[in-house]
Amino acid sequence: MPDPDVTVVIGAYQAMPYLVACLKSVETQTLGAERLEIIAVDDGSTDGTGEYLDEFAARTKIATRVIHQENSGGPSGPRNVGLAEARGRYVFFLDADDYFGPEALERMVAMADRNGTDVVLGKVIGVNRGAPRSMWEKSLDRTDVFTSNIKFTLSAQKLFRRALLVRHDMRFDESLKTGEDALFTMEAYLRADGVSVVADYGCYHLVGRSDGKHVTKSGSYTLRFDSARALMTLIAEHVPAGARRDALMVRPFLVTLLPQFGPGFLKQKEEVRRNKFALAKPLIDAYWSPGVARQVKVHARLRLHLVAEGREDLLLGVLEFLRDKKKPEVYGGRNGRMYLGYPHFRDREAGIPDLWYAVRTTEVVATDKVEWPLMGRIALGLRRKAGAVLRRGPGRSRGGAAKRVTV
Repeated sequence: MPDPDVTVVIGAYQAMPYLVACLKSVETQTLGAERLEIIAVDDGSTDGTGEYLDEFAARTKIATRVIHQENSGGPSGPRNVGLAEARGRYVFFLDADDYFGPEALERMVAMADRNGTDVVLGKVIGVNRGAPRSMWEKSLDRTDVFTSNIKFTLSAQKLFRRALLVRHDMRFDESLKTGEDALFTMEAYLRADGVSVVADYGCYHLVGRSDGKHVTKSGSYTLRFDSARALMTLIAEHVPAGARRDALMVRPFLVTLLPQFGPGFLKQKEEVRRNKFALAKPLIDAYWSPGVARQVKVHARLRLHLVAEGREDLLLGVLEFLRDKKKPEVYGGRNGRMYLGYPHFRDREAGIPDLWYAVRTTEVVATDKVEWPLMGRIALGLRRKAGAVLRRGPGRSRGGAAKRVTV
């Protein structure tokens, strides 16, 4: 019997009743049963998941192997077991509570075969939960992690060419309890001979469980720092310092590190706050750079700067401002440069250089877009809108009061 085109690896733990729709979506793929195999790993379930997998394997036309094991404590173990048994030209890691669109695998395999790419992203649709959106503007025959937004979807639910994974002996890091898929997928992006994007069809349905049992929502905050550290280290190992590395570092800073210093920080105990600062400092010292800072919005850049400087006292004021959903005033500067008046802007005592407040990406204030550089005609339009107040500013920041870093 020839090897299948796709091995669908399903790690399943306490997956009922979601597993029913998951398996049905594989069984009804237009790619055809003869071109598929399923490796399902029951990770010590006690809710009937293992029994249902055995029943499905006994009746389906798809070549299916079920492996039963004791609970491993996370998704990496089952995925690695399934990957080791895979025979397909491609591998897809399907979560047991999600499901495919009927044409998903046929479209993704065709895309990979036509373009010779090693990874294919199929459009993700959220079901009772959010889903990534910025990378689905259009289908891409061939792209890479540097010239597209694919770095903002690092979940494992992609089509991977198995030869790529075998050649580099790629496995999920079982020491990580969250973010292990981000590490795996980023490495695949960096090693791949091209990545394709299928954006014109809903390939993958990401389901929000009514019981709230999602791995990404569980565990101590320290696990997020572990995840950020692992991803930053991987990027640094594969990409020399410079603009390309900075472009990738934006992802762990914004998605993994920054949420630890959101408004929820205000409610946490002082011990937790101090520990978060301590965990963040070596990461910021090693990887926070002007190139990264220029690519993030003012409120994110300001928060990370204050964490880097150890200024919890100033950070709290910024977080209160964000918690209360206040809108910063827009201030005009020389050469069309704009500043957003978040807390401590041109506060002599705080001594934060103006450039930490400078608009470097598209920002939205009330209903207005503020962009850099913001020149005369656009500035005039803002002046006429009540939602955005354009001013010269409350005064100059005190020269030399704080370390001046060009961002």
